[in-house]
Amino acid sequence: MKKNFPGALCRALLAGSLAFGAVAYLTGCSGAQAAPESTFILLDGSKQTTADMKGKVTLVNFWATSCVTCVAEMPKMVSTYNKYKAQGYDTLAVAMRYDPPSYVVNYVQTRQLPFKVAIDNTGANAKAWGDVQLTPTTFLINKRGQIVKQFVGEPDFAALHLLIEKLLAET
Repeated sequence: MKKNFPGALCRALLAGSLAFGAVAYLTGCSGAQAAPESTFILLDGSKQTTADMKGKVTLVNFWATSCVTCVAEMPKMVSTYNKYKAQGYDTLAVAMRYDPPSYVVNYVQTRQLPFKVAIDNTGANAKAWGDVQLTPTTFLINKRGQIVKQFVGEPDFAALHLLIEKLLAET
């Protein structure tokens, strides 16, 4: 029982943080948590899996076109992607299942989003990633495919950039 206590404590802290909409820190807990095995269907019909993310630092952002905060943070997501993409950084924006696909396609085209965009039309991805219901919910994944940090709401982009730089420097 004592052996499982840190994991249980971390899960309880994470649940509590999410309940209050706070940023959840996963790194202090018994090792980083592996990103859930998922297959994302991209707008062009191709697929990306969680396994495809290994070797890169990846931001997975669950969002919706109807989410005011999501729309407000998207230019910063684009700027972050453009700043770090040449160094092994990637972004995957996952539109929620209730978001009409035509709205998502229109948003991506009119804003010329430079990164991959998926539509979670069944809700399976949101469920696999901790039953995501609040948008935006964002996960930062290290090169080993582990969740390093989760944000509910808009991240502090200055702090996010520092963490991305740290993760990109890891071998």
